[in-house]
Amino acid sequence: MTTLTEADALSGLRDALGLLKDREQVAERLLDSSAKHSFDPDKELDWDAPFEEGKWFWPPELVSLYDTPLWKRMGEEQRILLSRHEAAALASLGIWFELILMQLLLRHVYDKSATSAHVRYALTEIEDECRHSKMFARLITRGDTPWYPVSPLHQQLGRLFKTISTTPGSFTATLLGEEVLDWMQRLTFPDERVQPLIRGVTRIHVVEEARHVRYAREELRRQMLTAPKWSQEFTRVTSGEFARVFSVAFVNPEVYTNVGLDKREAVAQARASGHRREVMQTGAKRLTDFLDDIGVLRGVGRRLWKSSGLLA
Repeated sequence: MTTLTEADALSGLRDALGLLKDREQVAERLLDSSAKHSFDPDKELDWDAPFEEGKWFWPPELVSLYDTPLWKRMGEEQRILLSRHEAAALASLGIWFELILMQLLLRHVYDKSATSAHVRYALTEIEDECRHSKMFARLITRGDTPWYPVSPLHQQLGRLFKTISTTPGSFTATLLGEEVLDWMQRLTFPDERVQPLIRGVTRIHVVEEARHVRYAREELRRQMLTAPKWSQEFTRVTSGEFARVFSVAFVNPEVYTNVGLDKREAVAQARASGHRREVMQTGAKRLTDFLDDIGVLRGVGRRLWKSSGLLA
């Protein structure tokens, strides 16, 4: 009797993007890249350098109130202060999300061969995420801003999601958390209007997250072809709901209070902003195109994604 390996069993499987890639080969390439292009933020970045006068902490076009009536009434100093607090809020959101991601990755590899490249890369990614979370926490402290936790409701929803998420649901959520921020950070690190420390943090994150996105995309393609039908449908619905949570949690409304704005007015103007809606949809487009191709954006799930504002 001949025993098929996993690679043999999945050989020839294809989706709208083409043939599936071999899981072990993908992981080996990512491990090689990790060995060549990983960073220690404590050593790579100059944490003691003073901030530069007049420079932003996030590109102004990516600040939530950009081009709103409220923005037009604000002075330059207050706008820059808002960018400082929104950068801290995004770093806080990143820590929350990465803590969830690390737990989901551990669940994913729990019953897989610890000697496989696929598992070794997952553990390598967890190492990256640990460094990123510490880097974001240090950035918040260095910026002399508060830590901005997500709301108690979102904390509990995150806890529930970690408990009930299927494997494809986990990787869909991973991509949602990584790709929108990645798009923004790719605009940030080359922008000379932005503080050098922020640019350094985003550069490190972009380089290392590119591997994480590749790993999650390849595994999600596999899961959407091989998972049971109920799991695929559950993924569509839970990913849509996670998109709704993510879009609401993306900017903590306390940032407005802390820079001297009326929170209720600021939240209303940010939500009504056509520019902001375009920014979020553009940031998510590469991801939503991919999810559409592999069959995630269907039925109720697609309607939930539309209601999140991330899908046009």
